[in-house]
Amino acid sequence: MKCPFCRQSNSHVIDSRLGKDGEMIRRRRECMVCSRRFTTYERVEEAMPMVVKKDGRREAFDRLKIINGLKRACQKRPVSMDAIEAMADRIERGIQERGEKEVPGSIIGEAAMRELHDTDAVAYVRFASVYRSFKDLNEFMAELEDLLNQRTNRAAPTPPRKTGAPRKARRKSVRADSPATSDPSGGGSA
Repeated sequence: MKCPFCRQSNSHVIDSRLGKDGEMIRRRRECMVCSRRFTTYERVEEAMPMVVKKDGRREAFDRLKIINGLKRACQKRPVSMDAIEAMADRIERGIQERGEKEVPGSIIGEAAMRELHDTDAVAYVRFASVYRSFKDLNEFMAELEDLLNQRTNRAAPTPPRKTGAPRKARRKSVRADSPATSDPSGGGSA
């Protein structure tokens, strides 16, 4: 592994730990030449499908492209790099779970939009405006109205709960007052 500071390839591992999600190994390294420390991440490379672009071209799946697109959309927004990495992980996992050799690029774009929609509304609109290539302001406004309606429906207050004794307790008190239970012998009326 090359040192990011002096570019020498002579380093040794100081510490290894399992990553947060359990799917990668975090290694702390020290350069033998400049003695500076840096972190590397190791993950299993799984066979990812080819991505079929709109024009029919095929290219290898590139996780870095997803991260860069998400970073551009989240630029100057309160979205951490950890959140961006987690979104990219979920998108990548979703693509892998499809089990296909080729995946349309639109599937990846829509997955990124869903992730951004749930994370940050402004980042979502930024990404959607580039990804969907809105032809005019009306299409853009329609997308904004959909977003606002979804947010309003999610934030709608739930009706207040009735106060007082819980339902089961009220039933028991009614049963205790009924004539059938007031007879200690268990028999009904004579």
